[in-house]
Amino acid sequence: MSAIRRQSPLLLIFIMVFADLLSYGIILPLLPFYVQRQQGGAAVVGSLGSLYALMQLFSGPIMGSLSDRYGRRPVLLGCLVGTSLAYLILGVSGSLSGVFLAVALDGITGGNLTTAYAYIADVTRPQERSRGMGMVGAAFGLGIMVGPAVGGLLSRHGLELPAIAASLIALANVCFGLLALPESLTPERRSQPAAWRALNPLFQLIDLFQLVSLRWLLAAIFCLNLAFSGLQTNFPLYSQQRFGWNASQNGLFFAYVGICAVLVQGVLFRWAQPRLGEKRLAIWGLTLMAVCLAGLAVACQAWMLYPIVGLAALGSGVSIPSLTGITSSRSSASAQGRLMGGMQALLSLTMILGPSMAGVSFELISDGAPYWLGSLLSALALLLARLALRHEGEEPGE
Repeated sequence: MSAIRRQSPLLLIFIMVFADLLSYGIILPLLPFYVQRQQGGAAVVGSLGSLYALMQLFSGPIMGSLSDRYGRRPVLLGCLVGTSLAYLILGVSGSLSGVFLAVALDGITGGNLTTAYAYIADVTRPQERSRGMGMVGAAFGLGIMVGPAVGGLLSRHGLELPAIAASLIALANVCFGLLALPESLTPERRSQPAAWRALNPLFQLIDLFQLVSLRWLLAAIFCLNLAFSGLQTNFPLYSQQRFGWNASQNGLFFAYVGICAVLVQGVLFRWAQPRLGEKRLAIWGLTLMAVCLAGLAVACQAWMLYPIVGLAALGSGVSIPSLTGITSSRSSASAQGRLMGGMQALLSLTMILGPSMAGVSFELISDGAPYWLGSLLSALALLLARLALRHEGEEPGE
């Protein structure tokens, strides 16, 4: 086991993030069926998504602050224990209230990725940080690619088996972390206990946007993720109405998206970042996103979705880790967890607002309206990022 501990911390955190997203990917496409099993409908499924995001909105800053005070390792492992318990409840629950309890618990302890990003910030130099963030993104894409396929196969034997399997994977991830993952935050770099005001996500968002060096970057990240959060839930409806796709065709397409994410964030970004720099990658990626989302709005043949979304994956795969890395580099080492917790609160807010915006525009305007909206939001993110990077540069510091 000492040999495992001597492995690169980036490799160890990659394995843990992949396992975490593998279990999440198993459950994600099956959640509507757990609801239907308890006689719930589409409105209930939507409310579960909002509940998860709401729980993360309030728990994210708390988890980030706790990791600044007590270290990344105990918080990450505690979150994984909560994830394991939530999936177990989901599998054995015989009521709709049990499903809500499982989703709420998973949301409260869903600081896994937040803490993983802070861990990356601890063990990398500022100029290498975006590459580390890209590795986490690659693990995310790989887990989301493999998880739904595993969940689909296991669901043939009943809905209990996928949830129990996801719970066991999360529990095995806890054991792996206990045995292999070293602490990344040394005692001298830890912060004092945060005031309750700092743990309130609303106050934390206000505090973040008061930082001149982060304000426009955070606004850009907010706009980009607001576009994404709506399109993720809306795409199956869009593809079904415009091209008549069924669940199987959508599943294959999401596997393709996962492959694109792995290749872009795990291979291409690692090659491009030291050669082109974070600023160029962020600007080019956001430009590509705005163009590709407009392309989805006007696509008239199903085959067009593959090249358009492949290019969109390229745009998001280079812009998101670049923006995250630049933002992280402008915060002190002792505040990385709180920064990432605040960013998690920001992203949770987009997950609450985005699906409703996409759904309303889809119902009231047209099936292409959410993608025009996403294109406009990406263009706004591009403008904000250009303002931030033009006046502030890429170097850390305020």
